[in-house]
Amino acid sequence: MGALTSNRKRGDDYFKNLLFDQSHGHISKKPKLSASMSQTTADTNRAAAANSFAARIAQYPDRKLGFPRKVHAPVNHRFGSSSSKNTVSAAVGSRESPSDQMGKFSFLSRLLNLEKLKDSALRSIRHIVPVKQKEKEVIELDSSEDQDFDAVSSDSSIEEVEIVDSQDRRWNGGEWVVEKEVRSLDSSVVTDVSNAGKVDDLKNNGLSLLDPMTDDSEVPLYKRWYDSIKKSDAKLAHISFNIDLQEKRAQGLQLLWPPKKEEPIKKDVTEECFVPLTHDEKDEVSCALSNSYRRKVLATHANSGIDISGEILQCLRPRAWLNDEVINVYLGLLKERENRAPEKFLKCHFFNTFFYKKLNGRGGYNFQSVRRWTTQKKLGYSLLECDKIFVPIHKEVHWCLAVINKKDEKFQYLDSLGGHDYQVLNALAKYFMDEVKDKSGKDIDLNSWEKEFVTELPEQLNGFDCGVFMIKYADFYSRDIGLCFSQDDMPYFRQRTAKEILKLRAD
Repeated sequence: MGALTSNRKRGDDYFKNLLFDQSHGHISKKPKLSASMSQTTADTNRAAAANSFAARIAQYPDRKLGFPRKVHAPVNHRFGSSSSKNTVSAAVGSRESPSDQMGKFSFLSRLLNLEKLKDSALRSIRHIVPVKQKEKEVIELDSSEDQDFDAVSSDSSIEEVEIVDSQDRRWNGGEWVVEKEVRSLDSSVVTDVSNAGKVDDLKNNGLSLLDPMTDDSEVPLYKRWYDSIKKSDAKLAHISFNIDLQEKRAQGLQLLWPPKKEEPIKKDVTEECFVPLTHDEKDEVSCALSNSYRRKVLATHANSGIDISGEILQCLRPRAWLNDEVINVYLGLLKERENRAPEKFLKCHFFNTFFYKKLNGRGGYNFQSVRRWTTQKKLGYSLLECDKIFVPIHKEVHWCLAVINKKDEKFQYLDSLGGHDYQVLNALAKYFMDEVKDKSGKDIDLNSWEKEFVTELPEQLNGFDCGVFMIKYADFYSRDIGLCFSQDDMPYFRQRTAKEILKLRAD
């Protein structure tokens, strides 16, 4: 085993061995020791030898530190003294680079500059908007509903205070806060913090503050409200007076007007157009339309001179086309119905199915061919007195209706299939001019009359009910009512027309 050895020797012998270099064969020069090396060591309290290690180290002077660098950062007391001290000490004692530390200080300086700019902006606003420097308010510290006013003494909880705007503003949570001091008579100070620096307050109160004429600080608020309401009441009273005056003038003028004639109320005749047939009437119509009555004359119309046999009447059976005889007899019955009750119907004239063929036949328009059809002696009335003149139009396999509507100054064309025919309306307009000239010797101006193709009317949904649609157009128009029927009513109208022809009376 190896034995532990100790190198603790005398100081001189140990350094001698170190300073002696046997490989080079000479002894290094012993350094000179200063007098300061003869001081005692700290650990042994003994005088250090002149050639000891501690004595040799002591010959070098102590290292002097560089000049200390002091950083003078701007201190903002608005952030609190503790926070500013911590910020400066952290900046000095931190191990960050000087550039980082200067970046922080530049940020603080920019922030302070921003605060200064905002303070200057608020001061400029303060010069523009007049702010009440002092305002007296009464604050009730301890109010009670049961307390009587007479019982209030000098020790009452109500004291008079005055609000003094200290013009001290500070930045708090993203908005400027204005601090006001409320000083009582005993110089006690109460701080009232309000968000008077908000933009909303400037919007709400800006107009009243910018106008010095509206600043009635000495007038109580309730009195100002009362004055404004009183002014508005005066305006309303003036307006109501003018209204009453105008109403009285209107009543005086109405007394000078002639009394208005009351027009008779027209009876609703729509229900009369859809009166159902009785059981006996249905049996009579069914027998007349049967084949057993084909050769029998069922009715004779004296005014038109037409005999209606069972064979002619069978055109009113379902899916059959109407013929000229049935149409002409039915139109004649409509004229006789008007003569019985002129107060219920318009004054009308119904041409037969041969009129338009004579007026505008193959040779073109010919007034002379129909000139004698409308003489006073033959009709018993003047055609020019009629409100409406109905003209049946036959187009080989289709029936339409044309109307000279003198009442509304129109030439109308009604086609259950929605067709248009300008030739018919032009021919009727020329005929009416010639008729007026022939019968009265006057010229009529028809430039203001309208030529209308009626579109809002019941339309047929098959190929055989056009004749029934045509005669019912004339029936409803002569009543001066709307065309309030449809394709579903055609079976009923066929039976009703057959019944009216058999009785020679249109209902």
